[in-house]
Amino acid sequence: MPMLKTKINEEVGTMDINQQRLVDEFLELVKIDSASKDERLMADALMAKLEALGFSVSEDDTAAKIGGTAGNVIGILEGEKDAPPLLFCAHMDRVHPGLGIKPQIKDGVITSDGTTILAADDIAGVVAILEAIRIIQEKKLPHGRLEILFTVAEEGGLYGAKSVDATQFQAQAGFFMDAGGPVGTIVTAAPAQKGLKATIHGKAAHAGVAPEDGISAIVIAAEAITKMKLGRIDPETTANIGVIQGGAATNIIPDKVELRGEARSRNNDKLDQQMDSMVAALNAASARHGVKADISVDHSYSAFGLTESDYPVQLGVKAAEAIGLQPSIESTGGGSDANIINGYGIPSLVLGMGYTDVHTTAESISVEQLLVAAKYVLSIIATS
Repeated sequence: MPMLKTKINEEVGTMDINQQRLVDEFLELVKIDSASKDERLMADALMAKLEALGFSVSEDDTAAKIGGTAGNVIGILEGEKDAPPLLFCAHMDRVHPGLGIKPQIKDGVITSDGTTILAADDIAGVVAILEAIRIIQEKKLPHGRLEILFTVAEEGGLYGAKSVDATQFQAQAGFFMDAGGPVGTIVTAAPAQKGLKATIHGKAAHAGVAPEDGISAIVIAAEAITKMKLGRIDPETTANIGVIQGGAATNIIPDKVELRGEARSRNNDKLDQQMDSMVAALNAASARHGVKADISVDHSYSAFGLTESDYPVQLGVKAAEAIGLQPSIESTGGGSDANIINGYGIPSLVLGMGYTDVHTTAESISVEQLLVAAKYVLSIIATS
């Protein structure tokens, strides 16, 4: 679908975002507690904001499906311009420690007080979307149909995106405001993930009196892990054992160990081979000791990959260039709601938001990057 730089794009390039309003809204929203599966307060606040902007707003039934307090928030605004419908998405939850956030600004950089995360991941995405829409409306810029999706439980396992009814969306391009890197980063590919859970059953015995009567589940787990290739497997594939739990006391041969791990790859065959090899290592080590392992493998999410000829990529690049950004097309090793939405047939990108040190108490975002993120959303809408 051809796109030409028009007069309206040039106007967007020089258009000012309301910095004070944008920053104030960011500070307001990060102070609203919103943990995975407990986003009620945030959902209520965002529904009110979308309604004030003239959107048709609804909340879906995801809360009941996942045992949460709120569902996904969906906003639809019909347009007067003959342009492909667009979807913008950000998530409402945050990682721990993310309650009682006290934001502060110093030298143009926003941080927490150091006792919590900042939650720029993903409140920066939320406010960039909201501010861009306000400017569109205030300047009476023509636009096509706009669809907004604020998801729950992204950090907990993409549960909100997995539960949404995507048939209500008409979007021909999705933009997920949820990637690292400076604004202008365009993530076009991300891996699939499979999760591994295993319980190894050994045999308990007194470690001091009769250790030869026991079979250590920890030893079996260790043997299995040493046979696995973990970490960076190749440029497309990674694997990890991240959790090991077992044992009751130092004087008891442990009779049970639980392991949890994962494998990721942008190549489905490589993903299957990696996970099969991890399962085989667990089974082989258990068999050598005459015990069993209960193993389950879960397909967490599918990979996606867009090319530079796909409409969302063309639009993302043109919109970045229209406001003076140098777009950087990248792939990632992480998953996001975009993995799920791409699987529903809506070709989608993940866009860099300019925040740093996410998921840590050192998380930060500059006011400048927040402003550019809002202008980028504005440019995407105007360029479409």
